[in-house]
Amino acid sequence: MSISRQNLSIIIVTFKSDHVVHDCIKSINNQIKIIIVDNSNDQKFKENIEKKYKNVQCILSKKNVGMGAGNNIGLNCIKTDYAFILNPDVILENDTIDQIIYEIQKIDSFGIVAPISDKDNFPNYKFDKKKNHSFHSSKPFQVKSVDGYAMLLNLKRLNQKKTFENLNFFDENFFMYLENDDLCKRVIDNNENIYVVPQSKIKHLGAKAVDEKYNFEVELSRNWHWIWSKFYFNKKHYGYFLALCEGLPSFFSSIIRFVFYLLINNSKKKLIYLHRLKGYLNALKGKKSWYRPTII
Repeated sequence: MSISRQNLSIIIVTFKSDHVVHDCIKSINNQIKIIIVDNSNDQKFKENIEKKYKNVQCILSKKNVGMGAGNNIGLNCIKTDYAFILNPDVILENDTIDQIIYEIQKIDSFGIVAPISDKDNFPNYKFDKKKNHSFHSSKPFQVKSVDGYAMLLNLKRLNQKKTFENLNFFDENFFMYLENDDLCKRVIDNNENIYVVPQSKIKHLGAKAVDEKYNFEVELSRNWHWIWSKFYFNKKHYGYFLALCEGLPSFFSSIIRFVFYLLINNSKKKLIYLHRLKGYLNALKGKKSWYRPTII
């Protein structure tokens, strides 16, 4: 069965995203079902969203469970063959989805397909250096992975793979960062293909998913989780020793920067690198990604 608006659902995980999510929703055709998973227990947000948009269902996760777990909640609530995962700070063009529907007919099979980001200097995909992957401006091209802020999953096909049984798509050990790389690697390891459709374009605002008034708390969380997730990803797929070696340069660099900002009494920078150190040490000890930003 090919993709259509009737067998496609969109999942958007939000957290303090009221300032951007409306532009995202408005850019989506109102014939398409949207599931918003808000990482909170904000009943007012849910009521306002569902009242304003007839094609939107809002699910409250009750607490901040992260991007991967939030997407899994959404995936468990849909019955369509395809799911388009979006971040709330993504805006579609008028034909973004139509271009995917049309162009994907040229592909024999795929596990994941993605539109292309408007940020040329920050592509939303990575090539596999060992394979003959290359950019093509007019037809879908294969990639190693795509960024998680805009990716369409072929649920019907992936559900046939043992590793994805029972909608086990995103590894919920990741709170933020690299949950998409982990998913893409498992898709590739299961001999499925990942494509980017260059005719299908999106605008990604970039790091705007959470209200800017929480910037510093989010920055602390980013630094903690980036280094934790990188260690966990490498340990999961390549072993503890490689994860240790890959993380040590960032660890020692963070120590030096922490000491420097401590000496010059820059409290904000000091805290940022302290959180980076703590993220690495927690990953090194095998602790879960427990850190959460202090946001009310």
